[in-house]
Amino acid sequence: MHRVLKLLFIRHAQSTGNQEKRMQGHGNFGLSETGREQSGKLARSLLAEGWFPSHIYSSPLVRATQTTQILLDHFLAAPLPAAVSDLIDAATPPVDMPDGEPGTIPVHYADELKEFQNGIFQGLTWAEAMQQYPDLCHALEASPDWIPIPGAETLEDARRRANQFIQHLLSHHANGDRIWIITHSWILQHLVAELLGCDRSWRLRAQNTALFEFWIDQSRWQRRDHNRFNTDLWQVRRFNDCHHLQA
Repeated sequence: MHRVLKLLFIRHAQSTGNQEKRMQGHGNFGLSETGREQSGKLARSLLAEGWFPSHIYSSPLVRATQTTQILLDHFLAAPLPAAVSDLIDAATPPVDMPDGEPGTIPVHYADELKEFQNGIFQGLTWAEAMQQYPDLCHALEASPDWIPIPGAETLEDARRRANQFIQHLLSHHANGDRIWIITHSWILQHLVAELLGCDRSWRLRAQNTALFEFWIDQSRWQRRDHNRFNTDLWQVRRFNDCHHLQA
């Protein structure tokens, strides 16, 4: 196949907040021990595939940055295969990783990739929320319609930042770039919907470290002719893939 823009969306590994069933929002929960193991399994699987990124985007929240760091630790320690060495721009200056060590893969921390900003529910379990805000919780349980949560962002806010991020990818990257995007389950739904051009967001029950991979002919993205319907140009290569966790 001709060169394409490859996008690999990755949900972060299990956090302590996931383990405790907390509504994490923008809270900075680190990875659990299971999460660290998941990240290592994912790194080894991607290394075995030769899925070396040319660029990485990550949410700046701790559970995402720790997932990113574990992946980077594996990849930066591995010799770069000749088959993908031309994917890394040698002219790109090194960036500082979270631990201060110089890296060779550009990493960008994007606020657009943060999880749902859930206002007064941040960090609470549902039981704790029921205790503190019983009327609101009962209303949420009683209706499938969206009910605003005090201090939280709106659904329109989420789609807006998802759109901004996808447009940034498509305008700043070209065929031949291979990009990891490490993010969170709720915003991931909106990112995928924006990339696919859906006018609504769909529920995706993504497990921790789930992979969503898309191949795009970026050079033809803006065309409005019959090639919009040419499935050779837009490919879903994997969707909610967690096979690496069984290794």
